[in-house]
Amino acid sequence: MPQVPERAEGCWAWVVLLASLVTQGLTLGFPTCTGIFFTELQHEFQASNSETSWFPSILTAMLHAGGLGMCFSFQSSITVLGFYFSRHRALANALASVGVSLGITLWPLLSRYLLENLGWRGTFLIFGGVLLHCCVCGAILRPVATSTAPETKEGPPPPSKTSSPGCLAACGAAIQRHLAFDILRHNAGYRVFTLGVMWMILGFPLPHVFLVPYATRHGVDEHKAALLISIIGFSNIFLRPVAGLLAGRRDFAGHRKYLFSLAALLNGLTNLVCAASADFRVLVVYCLVYSVSMSGIGALLFQVLMDIVPMDRFSSALGLFTILESISILTSPPLAGLLLDTTNNFSYVFYMSSFFLISAALFMGGSFCVLQKKERQGRPAEAEGAITEVASERGLTVEDPRSSEKQLYTEITYVTSV
Repeated sequence: MPQVPERAEGCWAWVVLLASLVTQGLTLGFPTCTGIFFTELQHEFQASNSETSWFPSILTAMLHAGGLGMCFSFQSSITVLGFYFSRHRALANALASVGVSLGITLWPLLSRYLLENLGWRGTFLIFGGVLLHCCVCGAILRPVATSTAPETKEGPPPPSKTSSPGCLAACGAAIQRHLAFDILRHNAGYRVFTLGVMWMILGFPLPHVFLVPYATRHGVDEHKAALLISIIGFSNIFLRPVAGLLAGRRDFAGHRKYLFSLAALLNGLTNLVCAASADFRVLVVYCLVYSVSMSGIGALLFQVLMDIVPMDRFSSALGLFTILESISILTSPPLAGLLLDTTNNFSYVFYMSSFFLISAALFMGGSFCVLQKKERQGRPAEAEGAITEVASERGLTVEDPRSSEKQLYTEITYVTSV
């Protein structure tokens, strides 16, 4: 029996939102607990900081690039929200990202408890069972009814005599269809946002990886050190919905990309505070202030992407976006670990994080301003060209009283929507 598509903005949309919240908590929230195992794995395998950093970097990079199963879970849960919500899309994205905050809060506490009782091998075995709940969430993501007419599917073309060029052409068409390289070439906003986030990610995940070992290195109790990550997650539970409500207001609809750049700038400046002192009270204040900017980044990241690209291409744009993002995620922690091995000073890791975040924020904010200025300058020229073209098609002329030549007379009809 065929399944009836669900209605957008209907009751089932909120069930899908809950499933997306749980999925993001299980997937995107999981890598934040890797700092709990950093010292344990380093002692177990007698590895350097740079070598141990490959563990969280590969995990998170594959999560964004398309491996470990978690990528299929979180990308589909984000994409489906764009189809289920239109009026409340900004709020839905912010509420779904609360799952990440819940994951950041609970995963470190659970990790520390299981690590003490079962060791890291037994803990990872339990984690595998917990992550199986993504299958239940995936079953909730039913198809949604759209207003567009279904595409007519044509039969397969006849086999070509020259198989090699046809194979290459088919591969190229498949890549073009599933990865938005055409959008990357022709959409300047998408290109700026993607490059800016790639640069930003070189610094953004470093506190999640190195905050716990940084605190324990300076004498903070292991339980208190694990609590720092949970403080960040718990604060985001309340801050992300607030950020989503603000971003969803009409006053901020056209400025969300600038709010995202501002959040990245504040995030980078906050890391300088952490580098100044390793006292537990200072680190608690750092985590609270850090949570404010992090909530803005988390609530706006995918919403800004939805604003820049059309929804019918969002899934392919998201795929290319996360693949390019994973390159930065893969290289960032090992580079920071190498810096730590060279200097034996955790402060340089947070300086490195601040540099990438601040420079990325300035690049995105400045580039978006330039693009918006060009767009405003181009609108009068486009309008004038369109008016001239319409007048030419109608063949309307008028005599200029100052000359004997006849000029085009334009008839303009203003259409307003309430």
